[in-house]
Amino acid sequence: MSLNNLANSLQARFQQRGALSDLDEAIELHQAALMLHLPGHSDRSMSLNNIAISLQARFQQWGVLSDLDEAIDLHRAALVLYRFKQRGASLDLQEVFSLYLPLSQISHPATREDLRATKSWAASSEQLNHHSSLLAYQTTLKFLDQYIAVLSSCSRHFNMVREATSSIAMDAFSFSWAQLARFHTPLDELSASSDASSALAEEFRQLSVDLRKALDAIDVSPEDQSLQIRRLTVQWDAVLSHIRVLPDFSSFLLPPLVSDLWKATEDGPVIIINASQYSCDALIIMSDQDPVHISLDITRAAVSEMSSVFQSFTVHAGSSDHEMESNNIVGVLRELWGRVVGPILQVLRKFIPCCSCIWWCPTTEFTLLPLHAAGPYELKSHNFSHFYISSYTPTLTTLIRARQQASRDASAQHFVAIGQVCLDGGKELQCVADELDVVAQRVAPFLPFMALAGSDATVQGAFDAISQKQWLHLACHGMPNRQQLLESSFAMHDGPLKIRDIIRTHLHDPEFAFLSACHTTVGNESSPDEAIHLAAAIQFSGFRSVIGSMWSVDDNVAGQVASLFYANLVDDSGRLDCKYAVESLHKAVKTLCKEIPFEQQIVFVHIGV
Repeated sequence: MSLNNLANSLQARFQQRGALSDLDEAIELHQAALMLHLPGHSDRSMSLNNIAISLQARFQQWGVLSDLDEAIDLHRAALVLYRFKQRGASLDLQEVFSLYLPLSQISHPATREDLRATKSWAASSEQLNHHSSLLAYQTTLKFLDQYIAVLSSCSRHFNMVREATSSIAMDAFSFSWAQLARFHTPLDELSASSDASSALAEEFRQLSVDLRKALDAIDVSPEDQSLQIRRLTVQWDAVLSHIRVLPDFSSFLLPPLVSDLWKATEDGPVIIINASQYSCDALIIMSDQDPVHISLDITRAAVSEMSSVFQSFTVHAGSSDHEMESNNIVGVLRELWGRVVGPILQVLRKFIPCCSCIWWCPTTEFTLLPLHAAGPYELKSHNFSHFYISSYTPTLTTLIRARQQASRDASAQHFVAIGQVCLDGGKELQCVADELDVVAQRVAPFLPFMALAGSDATVQGAFDAISQKQWLHLACHGMPNRQQLLESSFAMHDGPLKIRDIIRTHLHDPEFAFLSACHTTVGNESSPDEAIHLAAAIQFSGFRSVIGSMWSVDDNVAGQVASLFYANLVDDSGRLDCKYAVESLHKAVKTLCKEIPFEQQIVFVHIGV
């Protein structure tokens, strides 16, 4: 109610002063209120009306037809809910949902308006328990695939997808890297396969750009763009058909099959954990048998509260009062053990040998919790890390992609270590130079090694090195941007090394990255289902294996962990293999458990192979 009240006040001020920024903010607040009024909430129809009224006011100012179209859709959805609540009018329902059904037959790539319409369809059908609910969600997922297929990896397009999927209760829906990664790598592979394939890939890219521009412009001039969209769609489909007849590309840009997803478990089980308004569940996926479902005795509200409390405890991690920090953190880890991880362990032990590697795939608020560190923390009892070695993956698809990338011959691999001591106005990292020296001592005897530090560690210098080197160690400040996630960055000598630029860079067979920086594996607390963080961006760029941190890292501890990690990673033949990264990190932390503060023992996590 507070969000709506503030939004209404801003809209009233807009009417008095005419400041469009007030109207834009009012719309954002009304949309945030709608996200809290999930299907079934008594105030949902009111929120739908509030957004519609604000959009109509903005249309009157700017004349943008998409605002008016969305306002009409929202008013219609609000009216359906209101009439249904008042009279239970089944005729009204059939009339409205019959208008939605043609959406499932659209053949051209989806526009923003198509996605908005399916969003309204899915939300309304779920709330009113209409039989078209499953078709609504299937259509929305199909449209999202089509929509992303013609987008680039830029902040504006990324935000367009976030906007298109907002304000809807889709608990199993997390587009983020799961979708974007599917459309990034296939084009790279197509370009590299042959000259003819490279030409097809370039034609596909250009048609995607042209089609996206035409779809965006349909709001302004629908009649002028319709013929152009039809023409481009025919060409786009034709190129897609040519690509799919090439060897190894028959499933190009198609959603993965269940049989494909099983490939994620080749080296160990994957545990998907989800929290929704209906229930909290875990699904253990193994390579040699059917998935095992575990119903968790916890609500999403309780998970959200646990994650918020934990985040508040780790804000000051690394301070001088380690004992108080440890006590607070252990309290949350005990609750996490009793209500989530402990029940999962009981099932795992029936199928998976002790000391095996397992992969956590958390969603929603579970992404903010250190599942690997849960335990009873009592004498004569063992924590989860005693039984299994934990890694993480944002999605099954990203793990499959990392497994499928062939590791290069060690003789063709190169290592770069990049260090930056200070951030303007921030804390100086006094141990960075020592950390780079330690990494050089461990790695230089086995791989061609280069270091960039101080004034040499510039944004351009880092890009040049990362694009050519297969192994990366980055010791600097990590700077998450909670509002514009693709603007998150690493601090270099002359400015920020941004996520959006990293994912656009063509990397030369990247293997492994150690991100010795703070907050590299935690995304946005307000949108926890989006597995978007610095480490995920590095993996999305092509690195098969990544180590990052969940909160602040003591730079002296980082050097100690890195030293033992690289010592463990070198095998008997003197070769570094990123597939042993998770075990090497596990051993390093175990060795240091009596020498470093507790919260620093559990801060580093591994992602990928």
